[in-house]
Amino acid sequence: MLKKSVIILFLFVCLKQGWSQQFPSYTNYSMNKFIYNPAVAGSEGYTSINLIAREQWVGFKGTPKTHAITIDSRILGNSFILSKLSVRKKKPRKTKSGNTGWGAYLFNDLNGPIDKTGVNGTYSHHISLGNSQLSFGLGISLFQLKIQGDQFIFADDTPDDILTGKKQSIWITDANFGVYYTSRSLYGGYSTMQLFNSSGQFGKNAEGEYKLVRQHNLVGGYNIGVTRNLEIEPSFLLKIPEKSGAQFDLNAKCVYDGMYWGGLGFRTGSALSVFGGVIIENYYIGYAFDYNFGSIHKTNFGSHEFVFSMRIGDTARRYKWLNTY
Repeated sequence: MLKKSVIILFLFVCLKQGWSQQFPSYTNYSMNKFIYNPAVAGSEGYTSINLIAREQWVGFKGTPKTHAITIDSRILGNSFILSKLSVRKKKPRKTKSGNTGWGAYLFNDLNGPIDKTGVNGTYSHHISLGNSQLSFGLGISLFQLKIQGDQFIFADDTPDDILTGKKQSIWITDANFGVYYTSRSLYGGYSTMQLFNSSGQFGKNAEGEYKLVRQHNLVGGYNIGVTRNLEIEPSFLLKIPEKSGAQFDLNAKCVYDGMYWGGLGFRTGSALSVFGGVIIENYYIGYAFDYNFGSIHKTNFGSHEFVFSMRIGDTARRYKWLNTY
């Protein structure tokens, strides 16, 4: 009975209240803000392709593992970011650039016996405000949820129809919305993920329910030029699920010579992050390590996240101030 109670408690946490299990957590969010806000798609003018691999609490069995691929771009007559703006002149210059962006996000999130695989397609619109830009984005998501019933152990050898029934795979659709503002030194945005609180039924008689929980995100950052070759970027990410506690990430990043970066982050819930990376031509390579101060740190080797990005287009070479990494 004790084991069965643990299983029930685990499902209650994961399926009803666990926001982190519903939407993966990323430490290197400043490298790819598109993950948390659809309005970011195409806002930087060039095509960005990102590969992400994250494993939490390494050494602890059944912990979350996330793998994702994102791509976002802008439909332009040329490939410059903020196409109607001029870096050297105060007045904007006319170009053939458009205001439409697009993006796609494919992911697999494995959390114990719960396996989630999905795709998100995004449309964004960008408005020039002289020396800044305001963007709006809308995304449609589709994902498959699988419950791996063979990973459950029942103390009384009596399987639960909800956990071992035939319908252990369901499809759910939902939507995301975001607003994003950026200028030469400042950026900030708001987004709502899982907008419609969609749900699906699973189990032998469709008695089980998986319901999405709406999540609100606030992100912001500011680039401070210390010297000609050194910049400091304080930033934050606030995640507010509607049916559980909020989580706040506060980061400080140093960028040297526009090619190397490193920094520290703090996440409420007693987690400290160390991250860094390097730019090699149009390739961005980043790594982050999370150390948890809670009791769980005694049974694992921390959380690790690797990011590999590729930027296609000459924006990154011509407008150095746009490289915020």
